[in-house]
Amino acid sequence: MTFDLIVIGAGPGGYVCAFRAAQLGLKVALVEKRPTLGGTCLNVGCIPSKALLHSSEHLVWARHHAAEHGIKLGGVELDLPAFLKRKDDVVSRLVGGVAQLAKARKVTVITGTAALVDPHTIEVTAPAGGTPPSRYSAKHLVIATGSAPVELPFLKFDGRTVVSSDHAIAFDSVPRRLVVVGGGAIGLELGSVWSRLGSEVTVVEFLPKIVAAYDEDIVRNFTRILQKQGLKIETGAKVTGFDQGVLTAERDGKKLEFPADKVLVAVGRRPYTDGLGLEKVGVKLDEKNRIAVDDHLRTSVPGIWAIGDVVAGPMLAHKAEEDGVAVAEWIAGKAGHINWDLVPAIVYTSPEVAGVGLGEDAAKATGRAVSVGRFNFAANGRAISAAAVEGYVKIIADTKTDRLLGAQILGHNAGELISEVVAHMEYGGSAEDLARTIHAHPTMSEAVKEAALAVSKSALHAL
Repeated sequence: MTFDLIVIGAGPGGYVCAFRAAQLGLKVALVEKRPTLGGTCLNVGCIPSKALLHSSEHLVWARHHAAEHGIKLGGVELDLPAFLKRKDDVVSRLVGGVAQLAKARKVTVITGTAALVDPHTIEVTAPAGGTPPSRYSAKHLVIATGSAPVELPFLKFDGRTVVSSDHAIAFDSVPRRLVVVGGGAIGLELGSVWSRLGSEVTVVEFLPKIVAAYDEDIVRNFTRILQKQGLKIETGAKVTGFDQGVLTAERDGKKLEFPADKVLVAVGRRPYTDGLGLEKVGVKLDEKNRIAVDDHLRTSVPGIWAIGDVVAGPMLAHKAEEDGVAVAEWIAGKAGHINWDLVPAIVYTSPEVAGVGLGEDAAKATGRAVSVGRFNFAANGRAISAAAVEGYVKIIADTKTDRLLGAQILGHNAGELISEVVAHMEYGGSAEDLARTIHAHPTMSEAVKEAALAVSKSALHAL
């Protein structure tokens, strides 16, 4: 069977690429090894983890904060099966929705594992086996196979005690002691979930700080908040092994021991290209085993493109989506566009941490003169009303031009608030442009406006 485009991998990058190509009139096939569409993000990543985070926040609120609002509750108990079922229901609804969209757009969905035969042909093996592989051809192939959790040589995943994030969204009981190896977004988010449910959670990070891409002051305050919530955070600690229920590490020549019923290894993800047969058709990899592409996401083989986690750049669903849209448009002869410098990043804890562009530390490291505006949520009316006063907004601008260089936000709904900064930066806006944009009152977004005003020392609701 022949198509204009075959997309391998139905995660956010792959299915969005397929949908956009179909909108532009191409005959499209979408190949996915899972029985459901949506990839890691919808099935075992972004979506289920956010459902768990949201539900666990409700539990904490009911137990510790309802009374502050004049709401008297009886005993508040966790029903873990129901808790997990809601997460599964959210996933089912979303993957079902993607399937409906594929059908409506007349995208042919092929279930199975794909391997490249030549630059225009793939062979798909059905998941159940028992039938010969089927071959499909297209003028263009897009590789969108995503990523997989990194496994440490001395901490192999067994799915029971040493687990990846795939397993940590579905524990059948609340572990008494959970050790998280890795202080990035995934580890902190899932660590927060199980801590709220009653686990004693310890985060062990090799680097001197958690969420290392953020400014020192953001990390310092974020760490303090997480510790106040009950997470134990050990930085600068190199994990050395796990034996008989004890994770060992070393710091400054001293041995550290952390008893654990479960160990979540969350040290990053790797591009997943296993079994694709890239070498067979001559697709080149870079020094980090990612698929090498040019600035239009074309691989070394004409007609083969690659997007999302298998290529350079942040391994984020929204980045993969933008890759997919642009590639579909380029294939269709349109003017696709991506600004890889403006991919926002978010840690979905409570409060959240979000950033885009250059932080204060990174901007100053370039040697340029920068101006920084900061505004605390503790001075924001909506934040006070919602008991969401932790954190602040930082806006970084070039001192000479006032052009926005970046922003970092520590606070509730930071992931939503960062988007307006991205929008202003997309057209090259200045801190004054952001400051003079009307924000509704009372909203937490007013803190963004005030931080932009503070760049020129003009904040209205701060000294």
